[in-house]
Amino acid sequence: MLKTLPITTKAVRMSVLNAAARVESLAVLSRFRTDFYGCLPARADALFELAEALLCTDGPVKTLVELALAPEHRRGHGALYDGLNSGRIEAARLRRSLSALPLPRAADGRIVLAVDVSPWLRSDAPTSAERLFCHVYGRAKNASQFIPGWPYSFVAALENGRTSWTAMLDAIRLGPEDDATVVTAAQLREVVTRLLDAGQWHPGDADILIVADAGYDVTRLAFLLADLPVELLGRIRSDRVLQLPAPPRVPGTNGRPPKHGGPFALSDPTTWPTPHLTTTTQTTRYGIATATCWDRLHPQLTHRAAWLDHQGDLPILEGTLIRLQVERLPGNAEPRPVWLWSSCTGLTANQADLLWQAFLRRFDLEHTFRLFKQTLGWTAPKIRAPEAADRWTWLIIVAHTQLRLARHLAEDLSRPWEQPSTPGRLTPARVRRGFRNIRAKTTCPASAPKPGKPGPGRPAGSTNRQPAPHYDVGKTIKRETTLAARLGQTGKRSS
Repeated sequence: MLKTLPITTKAVRMSVLNAAARVESLAVLSRFRTDFYGCLPARADALFELAEALLCTDGPVKTLVELALAPEHRRGHGALYDGLNSGRIEAARLRRSLSALPLPRAADGRIVLAVDVSPWLRSDAPTSAERLFCHVYGRAKNASQFIPGWPYSFVAALENGRTSWTAMLDAIRLGPEDDATVVTAAQLREVVTRLLDAGQWHPGDADILIVADAGYDVTRLAFLLADLPVELLGRIRSDRVLQLPAPPRVPGTNGRPPKHGGPFALSDPTTWPTPHLTTTTQTTRYGIATATCWDRLHPQLTHRAAWLDHQGDLPILEGTLIRLQVERLPGNAEPRPVWLWSSCTGLTANQADLLWQAFLRRFDLEHTFRLFKQTLGWTAPKIRAPEAADRWTWLIIVAHTQLRLARHLAEDLSRPWEQPSTPGRLTPARVRRGFRNIRAKTTCPASAPKPGKPGPGRPAGSTNRQPAPHYDVGKTIKRETTLAARLGQTGKRSS
């Protein structure tokens, strides 16, 4: 007589767990697709099917009109352009839906956010409004250029380890009247507030870490976001000069106590005191990584630029300065030290290592930008109106989010010349190859198209009697950076 043995093997247990994870991923994906459709109050079917075509089209997106040929796009190309030009997307509701999704965490369990700007270059579009001069690299021989375009500020949650996945949470287009630091601070504040409302952070958890590259005034951001449970980490230029903490006041000393303890020039090692701590880590990609930390360093602020309108005494924004030196870089590049400033003081060796490792994860956002532009075709359409560009940008973010939610559902459809990958470790481009099969298992709230005929259009041979207006490029508001410029040359306050 045969006996029934209990199922206790590791392979069977893993199979059951994977099946449960796939069911949960499919439920989360279907729920997000329904929520996204609810964020479309106008031209909902056209915009939803445009995102479907973006996800299911084979190969990279080169032109916008080719998406109308995808089987998932059941409407004509006229509906495609009508959806972008006349449709509506409730961005506030969509942002809340993105914040409520499962987010990746760092090794210590905290949420790590990265903020960066990526431009949509529109150098040949004089009829497009609100273009700015965008700073770009690589378009000239070893030199940077300023190209007209639309700069977008993105905020994404980073994952742990080397990966090309990020969780995009927000995107804002910088306008001609916007101050980049003020807009970034407001954007980060709204993102963190939505995460708190969605229950992603609870009292007692580690502070949310915000990572920024060079170009951001990280100390200013730390001051503007001081009332939130966040910690700022940013790269600073190697020619900066910070200030050491003020020495303790000797009893009986007269006069005003000093605010600073002396300069700390990043480019002059003779001004460096004994570091607070030094750690070494063996890495597979960079060799030995040495992190040297100095505690309670702060910049010497003056009533200029962003601090021009500050009332009262300027604050002392102390933090930890980290000098990261690696043994080697991929290729033959010479490894130069990277200087980081953290708004947290009194770091331990473990905390310092987690900080610079989290900064290296910030470059995963560059993989997302490359996917947006080279595969999903974010900057491929020749869209005239900036409002239509905003709608297309949100469709790109929605498509990328669906790929992230479907990463555990996709099968590896590798090409014969590609190395196979294990499930769950697929790149976003490989998940997109099999999304057409996943789509059949999810909800599709878009209704069937109604039969219709194209409009007559402009009569053949007639000219356009309403030429599009042309717009200048650049900022429209000039802000004073010094108090002398604010008061004027005569020394009198301007009205």
